[in-house]
Amino acid sequence: MAALMIPAVAQAQFENFKDSVVQLYGVVMTADSLNAIPGVSVIVKGRDQGTQTNDQGVFSIAVLKGDIIEFTHVSFKPRLFEIPKDLVGNHHSVIQLLVEDTTYLPVTIIRPRPTREQFERDFINMKVNDDDIEIARQNTEAAKMRMLARTLPRDGREGTNFTMRQQAQRYSYAGQAPPQNILNPMAWNEFIKAWKRGDFKNRK
Repeated sequence: MAALMIPAVAQAQFENFKDSVVQLYGVVMTADSLNAIPGVSVIVKGRDQGTQTNDQGVFSIAVLKGDIIEFTHVSFKPRLFEIPKDLVGNHHSVIQLLVEDTTYLPVTIIRPRPTREQFERDFINMKVNDDDIEIARQNTEAAKMRMLARTLPRDGREGTNFTMRQQAQRYSYAGQAPPQNILNPMAWNEFIKAWKRGDFKNRK
């Protein structure tokens, strides 16, 4: 018995939904001169559904009874239209009139392109903050760059290369004691160069 009731309930729901669908069509015109307005956005509020008017201001869209339709255009004030919930039938037409809206844009000053002489004069006379120059000079010093290179974390490529070099070194001395750098003349050479450069001085 229950199996027979399920198709009946589904059929009733489908009939209710079918009865609530409305084919809305109409035309959008100016309120003062009754001229057709092309490119008006016709949007169903609350749903991702809409259309636009054609060159003659005509539109057509499938909606539901009780939906609120919004008409928007960049040159006109927006208007709302609600589909009657007790509408008889599944077709409805509307003539929507829009009132022109005045939009005030910010002032734009258009200047001619400067000549080469004007550009060179302004570029030479341009004032730059000395603090920015000093910061840039400090960041490009060799000692500062070496200090940043030691303190900054490695990126993915550098980390991978460092790990592979460590593994290669372990494999090279597998089964024997690795050499000590205290007896390595190349390591002493690098240490003396770093000492002369001042790498070990305390910097605030």
